[in-house]
Amino acid sequence: MFTKGIFTFIVAFGLLGQMAAAPAGDGTPRLERTGSLTRLMVDGQPFLMLAGELHNSSSSSLDYMKPIWPKLAAMNLNTVLAPVSWELLEPEEGKFEFELVDGLISAAKENHLHLVFLWFGSWKNGVSSYAPFWVKSDLTRFPRAQNRPGDNIDTLSTFGHATQEADAHAFAALMKHIREVDGRDHTVLMMQVENEVGVLGSARDHSAQADAAWNQPVPKALLSYLVQHKDALIPEFAETWRKAGSKTSGTWSTVFGDTKRAEEIFMAWHYAQYIDAVAAAGKAEYPLPMYVNAWLIQYPGQPGGEHPSGGPVSRVLDVWRAGTSHIDFLSPDIYLSDFRGVLARYEHLGNPLFIPEARGQMVGGANALYAVGQGALGFSPFAIDSITGDESLPRAYAVLQQLSPLLGKVSKGQIASVVQQAGETKAAVELGGYELEVNYQDRRREPTAPAANAVPAAALIINSGPNEFIVAGQGMTITFAANSAGAPLVSLSQVDEGSFADGKWVPGRRLNGDETNGGNFMILRHGSPAIQRVRLYRHE
Repeated sequence: MFTKGIFTFIVAFGLLGQMAAAPAGDGTPRLERTGSLTRLMVDGQPFLMLAGELHNSSSSSLDYMKPIWPKLAAMNLNTVLAPVSWELLEPEEGKFEFELVDGLISAAKENHLHLVFLWFGSWKNGVSSYAPFWVKSDLTRFPRAQNRPGDNIDTLSTFGHATQEADAHAFAALMKHIREVDGRDHTVLMMQVENEVGVLGSARDHSAQADAAWNQPVPKALLSYLVQHKDALIPEFAETWRKAGSKTSGTWSTVFGDTKRAEEIFMAWHYAQYIDAVAAAGKAEYPLPMYVNAWLIQYPGQPGGEHPSGGPVSRVLDVWRAGTSHIDFLSPDIYLSDFRGVLARYEHLGNPLFIPEARGQMVGGANALYAVGQGALGFSPFAIDSITGDESLPRAYAVLQQLSPLLGKVSKGQIASVVQQAGETKAAVELGGYELEVNYQDRRREPTAPAANAVPAAALIINSGPNEFIVAGQGMTITFAANSAGAPLVSLSQVDEGSFADGKWVPGRRLNGDETNGGNFMILRHGSPAIQRVRLYRHE
């Protein structure tokens, strides 16, 4: 996946340095890259996050959470994404209250769960509702963004230097406390810094400070990035720069044009700079992996302002990469139907994949299988504490739990995945010297589920050895054909249904006859995801 130029870029802009920033010997959660695959390492072992994100307000009350923790554990989760808000952490300037954080860590440990904390600091979903009152009420010291000159909105401005310092101070205090109370147990795995940032209602901030910055030259760091990596830029971003003349100096409107797209690039740079400073302060206290999530573009060409302008959407990923050195990766919150397409865009230049928010319901389990098969660090449906009556996610997580030891050893070239999207009947995968023809069965529904929640077919496929595959999935048949040197015909030697216990294969039924259509292909039926192991042989 990497070219020499891309590898140079990642080293130059700090991604690999960030992944190795945590001490290697103390078990602190860190990212480790092997070839083109990134893993989260916890206590020296690969850790796959089978996660769920709580509703925004659930984690603000320990009593409210008491009955929820065991339900989450029963759903086969191993990780919970829980907000921690600035307003509750620092209700008075300089006075920190950690009882809530301590209680969340303690309850997670009691239920054998890990945590990813979501820092709701200066911004959450494009506005600043989780900032403390002492910040919200002082518009002179902590200025607001403006959709029009003089028209304040409920969003703190990225150009408020005192705001950035106060946010960074609070985040550093949080990270120091987490290290003190959890630095040995490693309950807390990662940190999300802010949430779905960007300006809503306008493509950019029009405050006096923002207008002054808009008329300043584009920073050299961003221009150098453009020049050095012009052949690897996101196409939409490259096209914006090209249309403006591919200039390598000048103001924002000179380099990127006097357009909403240019204004979104401008905001992306300043959000990246602000949040990177917050992350840097936190990492100085405790260097856990840190990421920023994105509210995605909802339709092609949607202008910034209709979605939070400046957030790390795919068309400005290069701006965020150029503008940050303490953010380890950028993550999409996926509520769109093209799940595969979003993941493909966020693999840009080796960006590790993690899905902190997504749909649960019937599609959650299928998308989890697909995401893990694409090398994701984890998967996390939103509002996990209110999902009831849907077994597709717990079933998928149960399968992924079994496969975790194996997944921690495979390389990117040994794993693939498929997921059915609207209107699709088949797919093809090349893996291990074979072409796998996947034919989706009719999409079935749980008896009480509406038609819109039909369960998609999905599978995670591991090339576990020469002529051998482990397949975990449902709703499809898989036929194998040779696409490498050797005898031209392929037959199934044996197909076993089974499970993994402590990383070891435990065979169940030997599948033959109707269960393989007379030995012609694998059949993974709709219902609960199943694990099958197939061995092949080649002949004339």
